Amino acid sequence: MSGVVLLLPEGDEVSDRRPSALLAAASVRALGRRLARAGREEGLATHVVHYRYRGWNGAEAHLARDAEWAADEAVRRYGDVPVCLAGVGMGGRAALRAAGNEAVNSVLAIAPWLPEDDVAAPPEPVKQLAGRQVLIVHGTNDGRSDPELSFRLASRAKKANRGVCRFEVHSDGHGLRQYRDEVAALAEDFVMGVLFGQSFSRPVEDALAAPPPLGLRMPLAAGFGKSLRR
Repeated sequence: MSGVVLLLPEGDEVSDRRPSALLAAASVRALGRRLARAGREEGLATHVVHYRYRGWNGAEAHLARDAEWAADEAVRRYGDVPVCLAGVGMGGRAALRAAGNEAVNSVLAIAPWLPEDDVAAPPEPVKQLAGRQVLIVHGTNDGRSDPELSFRLASRAKKANRGVCRFEVHSDGHGLRQYRDEVAALAEDFVMGVLFGQSFSRPVEDALAAPPPLGLRMPLAAGFGKSLRR
């Protein structure tokens, strides 16, 4: 294998229950299948991370810890290969938080759940994203994970890391169901670029190159992926 994608499913803010492996994987299963097909010839391995607990659970950050363990396990299993953490919802937060692992070269966060700003608590960290390629995708009508919070995090991360971009899916909700195909195509474009050096599509190139806020509020066009220019 020459590259690994670790898929981090949805989770809860607080829960010490054991997650159902089948239900947990549902939020990332289709994405995993698409990425596996796209990267088969390149030697891509995809794995769904099975959490020990359903919840993030405050300072315990259980889902991020499980993501870090999975990155270490990928190295043990496959050797020195680049790892992309790809998470959805609370799994997106875990992907962003666990990016400091040495094996991780990239992060894909889809509708990441992030905590509300609190003057009594430190902001969500971004220093671990330094040196990583980061793509955040968020629906503007997300009622579960506030898209403005991911914009603010991306803005802070971009100050120290030019390799951060963020796409907005206008009028779509948390599940990004209206633009499911476009989001999947964007994810594939990003992963094949960061893991195997393939050229990014023009929209991704533009988003990475544009200064804030332009590159962090890049609209995801309807039909993206049908005629990508590489």
